[in-house]
Amino acid sequence: MQRLQVLKDTFFGLSAAQQQQLLIGSAVAAGGIMAYIVYKRKKPRTIPLGDGWWGVGEKTLSEDQKIYPFQVETSDKEIEDLYERIDRTRYADPLEDGKFHYGFNSTYLKKVVSYWRHEFDWKKQVAVLNKYPHFKTKIEGLDVHFIHVRPPHRENQKVLPIMIVHGWPGSFYEFYKILPLLTQSHDGVVFEVICPSIPGYGFSEASHKQGFNSLAAARIFLKLMERLGFSQFYLQGGDWGSLITTNMAQMKPQCVKGLHLNMCMSNRGFKVLLSLLIGPYLPFLVGLSREDVRRLFPFFEKNVFEMLRESGYFHIQATKPDTAGCGVNDSPVGLAAWILEKFSSWADLKNRDLEDGGLERKFSLDDLLTNVMIYWTTGSITSSMRFYKENLGSNLNNRVDFKTEIFVPTGFAAFPNELMHCPKSWAQIRYRNIQSYTFMPRGGHFAAFEEPQLLADDLFNFVKKVEKS
Repeated sequence: MQRLQVLKDTFFGLSAAQQQQLLIGSAVAAGGIMAYIVYKRKKPRTIPLGDGWWGVGEKTLSEDQKIYPFQVETSDKEIEDLYERIDRTRYADPLEDGKFHYGFNSTYLKKVVSYWRHEFDWKKQVAVLNKYPHFKTKIEGLDVHFIHVRPPHRENQKVLPIMIVHGWPGSFYEFYKILPLLTQSHDGVVFEVICPSIPGYGFSEASHKQGFNSLAAARIFLKLMERLGFSQFYLQGGDWGSLITTNMAQMKPQCVKGLHLNMCMSNRGFKVLLSLLIGPYLPFLVGLSREDVRRLFPFFEKNVFEMLRESGYFHIQATKPDTAGCGVNDSPVGLAAWILEKFSSWADLKNRDLEDGGLERKFSLDDLLTNVMIYWTTGSITSSMRFYKENLGSNLNNRVDFKTEIFVPTGFAAFPNELMHCPKSWAQIRYRNIQSYTFMPRGGHFAAFEEPQLLADDLFNFVKKVEKS
C-alpha cells in the first residue's frame, strides 16, 4: 500500500506533459512485455571458438609453441631520430580561450613536447618497463607479447591466475601501478598476473590479414592461457579489454572462474527504452538507483550529444584508419596529441575547460609519455586503430557474441567519469550472473592507471565472493 501511495503521489506531482509521457511509456511497456514473452527464444550459452591464421602468407603445418623471454630495448639512433622529428614540428596556433574544446591545446602541447625533448629519459623508462618479466610466443602466426608476474611465495596464501587486458589508446603499461597491489596477499588471496598486448598494439605483432577482431584476440588469449598451463582463471578488462575478456568468457565459460569489468557495453532494447521513458520519474520501477539517475540523465545530453562530441576519432578509426595513421605514425608530436587528448577528456570531461586539459592531475608526464613511446617505437598506432574497423565494419548487434548472454560470475566497477554509464539493470540483460556491482567514488576510463587501489580493492572483493560461493 505504501508503494502504491508513493506511485500515486509521484504521478499526480508531475506536470500534464510528464504525465502524458509516462502514460505513453507505460503503454509501450505493456506491448513490449507481451512481445517479449511471445518472441523470446532460448539463447545459446557459448559461442564457437573457431580458429585463425593471421601471419604472413599461408598457414604453416606446425607452429613453434615455445615461450621466449623478451626485453624492451632502445638505442641512441632511435632516440636521435625521435629528437630530430620533434625539432622539425610545425605547430598550429590555438584559438583564444579554446582550452581543450578543439582537441589538444597547442600551447600546452609545446610544454609537454619540451619536457619530452629535454627531460624525459626513455632509457630510464625502458628499465622501468623491464621491471617485470616479458615474454613472446607464436599463436595463429603472430608473435604475442605478454608480461607474467608471479607473487612472492608465502605460506597459507591462495594464488589465483588472472589475465588483465588493456584497450585503446592504452597498453600493458597501464597496469604497472596495479600490479604490485594484485601480487600482494589480500586476506590470504593473491594473483598471478598475465598481461598481454593485443595483437597490433605495442610489442605484439599486428595481423597481416583483414578481419582481426575481438573474437580473434579472445581466442588467441585463451590459447595463451592454455599454453601457460592454466585451466581455470579470472579475467579483468576495460575498453577493448572488456569486450575481449567477455568474448573469452563466452567461448570457454568452463575456464573462466570470474569476469571483472570496468566498462560495460550493454545491449540496447526494450528494457533500456523503458528505463529511459520512466527512469527519470519512477526509477525504482525500472531497476534504477538514484545514482544511476544522476549519472544517466538528462540522457540525450550525457549519452548522445556528449558522445558525438567525443567520438570523432572513433568514426575515423572505424572507417579510414590507414589514412589517419599516415600522419600520426610519422610525427611523434602528432601521435602524442592524438593519444594524450584521450587521457585528458576520458579521465574527466570537465578537463576540456582547462588550459592544460587536467592531464597532470591524474597522471605524470613520465607515465603518459612512456605509453606514447610504446606506440612510437613499435610503429603500432595504425594497426591499433585498425582494430576499430575490424570490429565495427559491420553491425555489432548482428555478431554472434552480442546475441549470446554471459553466464560466468561477473563483477562491475562503475567509475563516475566513464564515458557512458551502464546501470546494473542494463548490464543484467547480457551478463546473467552479476555477483558484484560497485559505484566507484571517483575515476574515469583508465581505471587501473588513474585509481589502481580502488580497482584492486573491488577486484579482490569480487573474487572473494566468487571463491566463497
